[in-house]
Amino acid sequence: MTDEEIHAAAQALLAAEDTGRQIGLLSVQYPGMTMDDAYAVQAALMTAKSVAGRKVIGWKIGLTSKAMQDALKIDTPDSGVLFDDMVFESGGVVPEGRFIQPRVEAEIAFVMKAPLEGNVTREQVVAATDFVCPSLEILDTRIFRADPSSGKTRVIVDTIADNAANAGIVLGNQRHDPRLVDLRWAGAIVARDGEVEETGLGAGVLNDPVMGIVWLAKRMGVYGQSIKPGQVILSGSFIRPVECPPGSHVEADFGAFGHVEVSFA
Repeated sequence: MTDEEIHAAAQALLAAEDTGRQIGLLSVQYPGMTMDDAYAVQAALMTAKSVAGRKVIGWKIGLTSKAMQDALKIDTPDSGVLFDDMVFESGGVVPEGRFIQPRVEAEIAFVMKAPLEGNVTREQVVAATDFVCPSLEILDTRIFRADPSSGKTRVIVDTIADNAANAGIVLGNQRHDPRLVDLRWAGAIVARDGEVEETGLGAGVLNDPVMGIVWLAKRMGVYGQSIKPGQVILSGSFIRPVECPPGSHVEADFGAFGHVEVSFA
């Protein structure tokens, strides 16, 4: 993609977010679009939002499970940017009309106390982590999930360009030392309106949520980015997304690890 096409794609995504009207698949509009192009669109989005006064508070990792990778015919996760206006309190309410087609995933969040960049080890990630906590990620899509005319579904470049479908985060109040918890066995029972929809374990994320942060640091190094102290990192979902139409109330019971919930007006 040319610089002009990257800018146009970013502006179209920003307009979709502002108006609540989805756009067509970028992979259809730009058939030769690569993952580098997609991350360039995402970077253009980040620049535009930063200029508008939004603050980057962290990163999300997506597509960490084998099931989701197989569905999109890829063999790598993806990542997106977290901004300050994406944060909702546990027990809070997402205003009506805030998102287009919100869905929720359960994840383990890492809050960092030291920087990370490039090729790092699992031990370095743990040492750089201040604490881990239960969380929900709110997904949304500014791009159609399927092309209305052809029926073609989104591919990895569409998702990456659309900020990895990130829209919001909800952090639980419980804090844990990652050295004292086996995160592979930290899991959640996720219910919508009192009915269990999904269950899963942290091992669903690359066999160890910490390895998600290892992957992210390496990917960011390729694009001249780094994880900074104080940032929140969503390590990847270990459940399938739960649809959240208006009026939904979602709770994630992580057992001894904690609890997090959110409602949609």
